[in-house]
Amino acid sequence: MRHGGQILADQLKIQGVRRVFSVPGESFLAALDGLYASGIDNIVCRHEGGAAMMAEAHGKLTNHPGVLFVTRGPGATNASSGIHVAMHDSTPMVVFVGQIARGHRDRSAFQEVDYKALFGGLAKWVAEVDDTARLPEYISRAFHVAMSGRPGPVVLALPEDILSASADTPDLPAVAPAVASVADEAGSAIMARLSTAKKPLIVAGGPLWTAEASRDLTRFAEAHDLPVAVSFRRQDYLDNRHTNYVGDLSVGMRPGLAAALAEADCLLILGSRFGDIASGGYAIDPAAPGKTILHVHPDPDELGRVFRPDLAIPASAPAMLAALARLNGPGQTDWAGWRDGLRADYEGWLAPVETPGAVKLENVVKTMGQMLPDEAIIANGAGNYNMWLHRYHQFTRPKSYLGATSGSMGYGFPAAIAASLETGKLAVAWEGDGCFQMTLNEMSTAVQHGAQVVVIVANNGRYGTIRMHQERSYPGRVSGTDLANPDFAALARAYGGHGETVTQDADFAPAFARAIASGGLAVIELELDPEALTTTRTLSEVRAGT
Repeated sequence: MRHGGQILADQLKIQGVRRVFSVPGESFLAALDGLYASGIDNIVCRHEGGAAMMAEAHGKLTNHPGVLFVTRGPGATNASSGIHVAMHDSTPMVVFVGQIARGHRDRSAFQEVDYKALFGGLAKWVAEVDDTARLPEYISRAFHVAMSGRPGPVVLALPEDILSASADTPDLPAVAPAVASVADEAGSAIMARLSTAKKPLIVAGGPLWTAEASRDLTRFAEAHDLPVAVSFRRQDYLDNRHTNYVGDLSVGMRPGLAAALAEADCLLILGSRFGDIASGGYAIDPAAPGKTILHVHPDPDELGRVFRPDLAIPASAPAMLAALARLNGPGQTDWAGWRDGLRADYEGWLAPVETPGAVKLENVVKTMGQMLPDEAIIANGAGNYNMWLHRYHQFTRPKSYLGATSGSMGYGFPAAIAASLETGKLAVAWEGDGCFQMTLNEMSTAVQHGAQVVVIVANNGRYGTIRMHQERSYPGRVSGTDLANPDFAALARAYGGHGETVTQDADFAPAFARAIASGGLAVIELELDPEALTTTRTLSEVRAGT
């Protein structure tokens, strides 16, 4: 006989879980007891939103469900931001939520919530366990659903009396990994369609990317002189230095790439849902795209949901790329000139455009890239400061980048913590002053659990993205976008980390070197000129409409 918390912990070990993220609550005390001697690391966080983002980043990095424990009521609602990231980004994740005892249901009991109603639109599957003996069944299904088709988050509500009760129930074996393979005929069908194109473009994105997929994508693109663009915040899918890489379909897309997307007569979409960001805000009309669309996606329900594909193949991008790489041969059409033009436009975009101020983000990004250890991971949140990272940094290997395609603020720092804990290596959180303050309380988590994270805070004293839109729509009428900020470097030192403030470009490199050498939590605050609003336009220019 085992109590429910022990059954749960044993089942997590069977599923290969090595680490969970949590904020403790009295609603799942038995689960905490089960974890006590399980050998599973319990990363105790300071807010459920940060914990959920850490679990999501863990799932994105490892291709195995990140696991989150939160308590009922406010614990669950606080976690919803990270669950939304997992759903939008197609990241496998399993969330365990404490729940009131079954006998108290429907009485508006303390912190009572209907989790099926709450998370029904945010998660792939939401269930509440009613029988201690069925815990292995529910957990097995949760891990299967989180990984199947289009991956995503699953929520299991656990009444506290279910967890504390005992049952004599057998464990279930781990979810068998799906055999991801694609017949050569499917690859041949894609090649037959591609062979008639004059200006094809590969769009690579989606979940569960692997190093093998990057190698296969490289081989396939090389063999046929095909240009490869990656979807928003999937920039590490192909070495950005490779001649077949032509840029990312991102917010504020490079004008030359946006033009190429419109000009292309065939899109081979691998893994991406190809939503509003990748399509340039539906600049390509889903009702009349004006080009051949070949769509490969692991979930058949995504194929044709927005864009009607001319060829739809339900498969993961890595599996399809393995099939395409097997068919490598000389290109059937001369696409080299088309690819060369797009690559040249991308390389031109890398040339720094000087922005105002003594600290220039274009120089910081270039210096950071030169100094980063090979195994380091970069994570970022949301805001205009990311324009400089996306434009000037070149990612060279898969699983070296974590960004929320949902555009969630507050994501970068917890994601970097999860990355460092998983790899035991350095992670860099590229942050804005508004973004960092949403989850900076997790500095306690980083210090407590020994994560090596260097936070680079681009401080312009405002919510920059909203200010940009505000100046465009209502020039000079500043409302709700200015920020009062702490001394970020001093705050890092107060948490037991290393902290410095950089006010001149020349000071960044030595500060970054010291931050890395500190071996733990470090924060470098960059004091920016408020005029530095985007990589191409100042605040005054945006306000004047020039």
